[in-house]
Amino acid sequence: MPLDHYVTLGRSGLRVSPFCLGAMTFGEDWGWGATPEDSARIIDTYLDRGGNFIDTANIYTKGHSEAILGDYFASGPGRGRRDRVVIATKFMGNLFPGDPNAGGAHRKNIHASLDESLRRLRTDYVDLLWMHWHDPHTPIEETMRTLDDLVRGGKVRYIGFSDTPAWLCATAQSEAIFRNWSPLVALQIEYSLAERTVEHELLPMARHLGLGVTPWSPLKGGILTGKYRRGQEIAQPEGRGSTEWVGKVLDDRLLDLVEVLVAVADEAGMTPAQAALAWVQGRDGVASTIIGARTMEQLDANLAALDFTLDDTHRARLDEASAPPPHFPNAFLPYMASPSQGGTTINGCESSVWHMSPQSDDERW
Repeated sequence: MPLDHYVTLGRSGLRVSPFCLGAMTFGEDWGWGATPEDSARIIDTYLDRGGNFIDTANIYTKGHSEAILGDYFASGPGRGRRDRVVIATKFMGNLFPGDPNAGGAHRKNIHASLDESLRRLRTDYVDLLWMHWHDPHTPIEETMRTLDDLVRGGKVRYIGFSDTPAWLCATAQSEAIFRNWSPLVALQIEYSLAERTVEHELLPMARHLGLGVTPWSPLKGGILTGKYRRGQEIAQPEGRGSTEWVGKVLDDRLLDLVEVLVAVADEAGMTPAQAALAWVQGRDGVASTIIGARTMEQLDANLAALDFTLDDTHRARLDEASAPPPHFPNAFLPYMASPSQGGTTINGCESSVWHMSPQSDDERW
């Protein structure tokens, strides 16, 4: 699928590229990342190849990420192209330590955070505004009403949630539908071969409620590039990773998965990273996968994943190697087909007669 074969985002008419350009690496303010000049070259390449979806946040590189995007579209190489691009940013992060109202999903902060983001982005609207994560201190109806006000006022075109429990997303969406407020159109979550627990609740919820899924960290911080293998010493990774973090998550299950990924990628003529990206982009419900790039080489390699597809055999091997452990009630419900269906087949779901059911009319009370 080429980068300019657009998809609609969730239950909306907004057209976005199948790969979204993540801007978390724009700016060196966290001690790593791309310079403003390199960031501009990365944006240039992404847009020139047909990409139109860029994702940032108010707290990325202390606000510098948004400022780099703002300079690029207002006075830099992208001048005049802003309205042709879908720019997404986020609120929640506190940039003013000591001020309890400078973060969160309450009305005061959402307005203040968005105004600051618009100033840095040098634009008068954002196409998609995300709640970056769940705020346990603010009623969800306050958040949703505020977001609806911003959409109606023209500062925001669409809204979405990131890193929020499924039950709260469902509550928020139901409240919006009931109140005739602007609905959520997208869900941003960590999703990859190495992180599939979202398939238990978040992905089914998103499909049911019409939320387009935009996975972040599809390469699990570089682990799914294949650079960490069993028996090899873990070297200090470049970028936002750390030896301590990699050593903590790189358990036997993940190392086994990497071996399968490397083998599948080799058979399919891809790099492990390209195979991992092709896998996640092909998952049901996924609209646009967020790819990061600190260098042009990383961007080129990631975009090349769109040139590949995994066949059913390769996909099945990756599915089996990465399958998440079941949890309740998902692990329990498949056993309930027999007690409820009585040995019939419904919508392709087969069942046998439950051994504890009446086996004849004489046994029924």
